[in-house]
Amino acid sequence: MTRPLGKNDGGYFGETIRISEVLERTLAAVEQHGWSVELFPGAGELPLYGLRRLAKRERLSAYISTGIHGDEPGGPVALAEMLEANAWPDDVSLYLCPCLNPTGFPGNTRENMAGTDLNRDYRHFKSPEVAAHKGWIDALPEVDIALCLHEDWEAKGFYLYELNPDKQHAASEAMLEAVEAVCPIDQSELIDGRPAKGGLLRPLASPDARPLWPEAFYIVQNNKTRLSYTLEAPSDFPLPTRSLALQTAVDTALNSHLAKR
Repeated sequence: MTRPLGKNDGGYFGETIRISEVLERTLAAVEQHGWSVELFPGAGELPLYGLRRLAKRERLSAYISTGIHGDEPGGPVALAEMLEANAWPDDVSLYLCPCLNPTGFPGNTRENMAGTDLNRDYRHFKSPEVAAHKGWIDALPEVDIALCLHEDWEAKGFYLYELNPDKQHAASEAMLEAVEAVCPIDQSELIDGRPAKGGLLRPLASPDARPLWPEAFYIVQNNKTRLSYTLEAPSDFPLPTRSLALQTAVDTALNSHLAKR
């Protein structure tokens, strides 16, 4: 199995991407395969896109986002490759955000160009990116599941957060089992200071107690979905490994939920 590169010391120092080129690939793929492309309302000159593909006979609906941190290139690459492959299940309606922080990638920074961590702005919506994203999210129908694609430069392996307040059937264990074939799972008992077991974290604290919300909290708290997964690939591994791990997790989640329909 692929080993970590040992490049990350105090931050992400692995491979970087030209986000403009990845978005060009993404937009070319969705045009080829008949997706709808929308600019977020109020996005101004920022290339903030929402992608939509509605199933003719929908059995499942899913929201997928990535690129909210500019030092996490695996997610945008994973979505671009999945859109190019066009191997999505036919009976799933999909709503995708291919890059939520386009100004963070040129400088390889977690934050946007103004120094804001966008994934802590979903309670107050002070940044133009998150305010525009909120407008697009609020206009979406409710979806069955949400998947937020991330990376963690400190992680020893892949892990994920599950937000599931109604205790629905979840695909977390299935995702971790599938990903383990291509990428190690982080077996730490504490990840980001939170209890974890076998790469799975289920936060128990009420979102109301947190002054700063990530994207996943906003989506669940506002009932766009009641089941959210935040996927964290270990960014000290090669970029192709991380992209494949994220793609494997997404494929597994969609098929696992379809199997329960």
